[in-house]
Amino acid sequence: MRLSTRNQLAGTVTDVKHGGIMAEVTVDVGGQTIVAAITRGSAESLELAPGDAVTVLVKATEVMLGKE
Repeated sequence: MRLSTRNQLAGTVTDVKHGGIMAEVTVDVGGQTIVAAITRGSAESLELAPGDAVTVLVKATEVMLGKE
């Protein structure tokens, strides 16, 4: 599958927390943690579980950077 999303980060699922409607999926990307809030139905459809290899796709109109 080809996607227009330029920000694609390979990672590993470390945790999945299912709520009533939403699921919180935590992904380790090279030692950094990214948390995605997706629908519970999507998490179940993808059968996401700790240890799964996934690609984090980031497409946003606004990206912020910070520097100390």
